[in-house]
Amino acid sequence: MYHLKITRKTEPLSKQWDRKAEKSGLRHTVYSVNGDEYTGEWLHNKKHGKGSQVWKKAGAVYDGDWKFGKRDGYGTLRKLQPSSAQYVRVYSGAWKNDKKEGYGTHFYSATACYEGEWLENERNGWGRMRYENGDIYEGQWLRDRRHGQGLLLLANHNRYEGSWEDGRENGYGRFYFLDKGRVYEGFWVDGVPKCGTVCDLGRDHAPRPPTYPIPEVRVQDVDSVLMEGVARYSAVRSKAGRQCGGCDHTQPV
Repeated sequence: MYHLKITRKTEPLSKQWDRKAEKSGLRHTVYSVNGDEYTGEWLHNKKHGKGSQVWKKAGAVYDGDWKFGKRDGYGTLRKLQPSSAQYVRVYSGAWKNDKKEGYGTHFYSATACYEGEWLENERNGWGRMRYENGDIYEGQWLRDRRHGQGLLLLANHNRYEGSWEDGRENGYGRFYFLDKGRVYEGFWVDGVPKCGTVCDLGRDHAPRPPTYPIPEVRVQDVDSVLMEGVARYSAVRSKAGRQCGGCDHTQPV
């Protein structure tokens, strides 16, 4: 009579040890051989939930939400300043897949910061940027550059309101020379005014007005003149774009 012998499979010791050592839930500080340390919640050996990570070599600390080993949710990143030996806040806001994404504030220095929307570590959407020289830009961003509609308020209180493209004034916009009591309104190409009108605005109250006001100029059809100028510069810009279409230009963002 034959007997069927059933062989019982035994789990390797290495897997048994891994299962017993698996980190899930809230744990005390876990230290790495490179000096990094993490205190917080885990799920299947991955940082998941609330936790604080210290990167010793990079001199950075993150406090906030984690998801399957990556920063995801709301959190604050701080970096060590060698001059003061203190951790200074660099970014506070939303994260996704270990990158800044959503609404948050990035501190570039003591006087420069950006508050607004992010996408994959780049300023993207609506935001306000305060620069170290005192200038302030508020408006739309695309791929870390001013793009769309926005307002640039200079430190001397002059300002530009209008369209932006690839970080520069492009399209229709107004520039207010409040220190001189004048305003330019018209078409811009790569940060340069190309076709428009200049008139006095609040000249009597300006701190440094020109010696003489702008004389009155009579044109039979002002709108036609402006439209013709805009069309001409648009055609030149379009032609230049087609000529460069076959070139191999690579520009880092």
